Amino acid sequence: MATNDWFYWALLSAVFAALTAIFVKIGVQEVDADLATLIRTAIIIVALFLFVILTDKWTNPLVLSGKTWLFLGLSGLATGASWVCYFRALKLGEVSKVVPVDKFSLVLAAVFAVAFLGERPSLREWLGILLIAGGVLLLAFKRS
Repeated sequence: MATNDWFYWALLSAVFAALTAIFVKIGVQEVDADLATLIRTAIIIVALFLFVILTDKWTNPLVLSGKTWLFLGLSGLATGASWVCYFRALKLGEVSKVVPVDKFSLVLAAVFAVAFLGERPSLREWLGILLIAGGVLLLAFKRS
């Protein structure tokens, strides 16, 4: 694997996240946002189960460490909370306003990475983070 393979996966993630916003906005028009989140989650569970089995990546999850279980569990709870909030926001608001605010997670993730993981972004990276924060504010609070 090349050292910049992460970039292509991250770019694909961005494409799918953008499509997700559009699909959610259309999908929640006639259903409660929480039920929509449950349906989406069930589809994800089935799709990922099939992916793991078909790509021969299944291993016994019971052999994982307690730390792994704890942090994957916390990640799952955070993801679920994020999805519930995201679906409700998209049900109530415009995609062009909701998504930029949701992407403020980029800024928060950088700050949390410094605080909890000891990461040290360069001055150039901090400038990019600040530009993202400014862009979020400009897009989220544009005049209607």
